[in-house]
Amino acid sequence: MNPNELQACYVACGIAIAIVVAVAMEPWARILHHYVWHRFLWPIHRSHHTRRKGRFEANDVLSATHAPIAAALIMIGCNLHGFAASVALGIGAGMTLFGFAYVVVHDGLVHGRLPVGFLARHAFLRRVRDAHAVHHARGRAPYGLFLGPQELKQAALARRESPNGP
Repeated sequence: MNPNELQACYVACGIAIAIVVAVAMEPWARILHHYVWHRFLWPIHRSHHTRRKGRFEANDVLSATHAPIAAALIMIGCNLHGFAASVALGIGAGMTLFGFAYVVVHDGLVHGRLPVGFLARHAFLRRVRDAHAVHHARGRAPYGLFLGPQELKQAALARRESPNGP
């Protein structure tokens, strides 16, 4: 394989890794939200479930915890070569992609902290918004954001199939 082909392979691997990581961040975020934020870090996360006073809330710190890790991986990847660079850059880029989508949809569309109301024209994003509203109303599932509508469907099916009720 010549150097140009090898470089193209590294780029393709980095892109594939970024996509896989971006997709994997949703279940990871769901696990953190459910088992860590709603339990051990509730004193901080509680600010997200109460009326906000001002532009920021204590919970913003939790949402930003992955950004330094992603930035570090991107910087490390820029200083590596070959496949190692592809892995570090891919992971950092995937985390960043998910983080950007999360901020735009969660903080912007769902909570109105950014001017992105036009996103509600998309049926999927309306379902995401509505599922997250259910989470805030009940304080329990769905804990995921992008998979929130699916979590609600699965919970409804489980309730219907359970002989003992909810």
